[in-house]
Amino acid sequence: MGVEWAIGLMSGTSMDGIDLAAIRTDGERLVDRGSSHFVAYDAAFRSRLERALSDAKAIVRRDERPGDLASVEAEITDRHVAAVSAFRGKLAAEGIEPKLIGFHGQTVLHRPAEALTVQLGDGRKLANETGLTVIYDLRANDMTHGGQGAPLVPAYHAALANSLPEAERRFPVCFVNIGGISNVTWIGETGDPVAFDSGPGNALIDQWVARMGGVPFDADGRIAASGRMAEAVVKHYLASPFFAKRGPKSLDRLDFTLDEAEGLSLEDGARTLAALSAAAILKARENMPAPPKLWILCGGGRKNPHIFSDLVAGAGSLVKPAEDVGLDGDAMEAEAWAYLAVRSLKGLPITFPTTTGCREAVSGGVLARP
Repeated sequence: MGVEWAIGLMSGTSMDGIDLAAIRTDGERLVDRGSSHFVAYDAAFRSRLERALSDAKAIVRRDERPGDLASVEAEITDRHVAAVSAFRGKLAAEGIEPKLIGFHGQTVLHRPAEALTVQLGDGRKLANETGLTVIYDLRANDMTHGGQGAPLVPAYHAALANSLPEAERRFPVCFVNIGGISNVTWIGETGDPVAFDSGPGNALIDQWVARMGGVPFDADGRIAASGRMAEAVVKHYLASPFFAKRGPKSLDRLDFTLDEAEGLSLEDGARTLAALSAAAILKARENMPAPPKLWILCGGGRKNPHIFSDLVAGAGSLVKPAEDVGLDGDAMEAEAWAYLAVRSLKGLPITFPTTTGCREAVSGGVLARP
């Protein structure tokens, strides 16, 4: 494969829906970013996914599907097939015909200490239904080589860092993805990227406002706007042994719970958990070779004004949403999966000892042709 258009599909730890993005790339330095698309999950299916996380706790082998998981996996796959079909119609109108899909699937379990990670989604069925070559299950090979299986986006972050406009190119630069779990990628002028999960992102905030307010997320931080941050609660979370670990390190969505926030009001809890997300990201500097000169924010959490303002206040350097440097903070992870799929097809490394802790830089992924 030379230079082709590929589609990346990302649902990951998010329960919101499917992000799709198209890029034209050689899997190395060339990245031409195309259109993106989002297909939201309805409330009933989001609730079903939340229940699937409980079913997944019983998994001890990657191929097990206890409880409702087999049925959920079939529906996830069908929803991805429909999403790809709609997106290809949009791309066709732009004269773009993709050749490859990078398929993440829905993460329901991630236990790096046990070398166990499970993303629901049938890559072979997706290939057969769409007629496109699919690369899926990109995390597992890293784990067989001693890695955490996450984060995988840093290879793409490094490509983007080197493609920034000259006026925005400040090294070291740190990409921050604030999804359900936040992760950071530190990139210097030379060498491999340094990356790890930094802590809770949006997941605890979403769980809190769903439980206390009956809404799926704190839109524009409006709930937190009338709340006060409980500093003692943030400190209690930050006392977790996770934060004392050196990187590389990764998290499961269920590694942090709402227990520490119990007793707070809806508003105070939302503000406190937003403060926690920012504090965890800033604490990640302790694992970086040098303080970043520029922080680039992507993922849904960059839109939370409280997370953003806390980061600006604490960073001591420039903090910018991805859009301010010409990137797309919503589509970046989906773009990354397209990029990683091309690298996988070419046998290029997708993880490194400095990003996941694998023993050596390795490729990964399973190939499914239609």
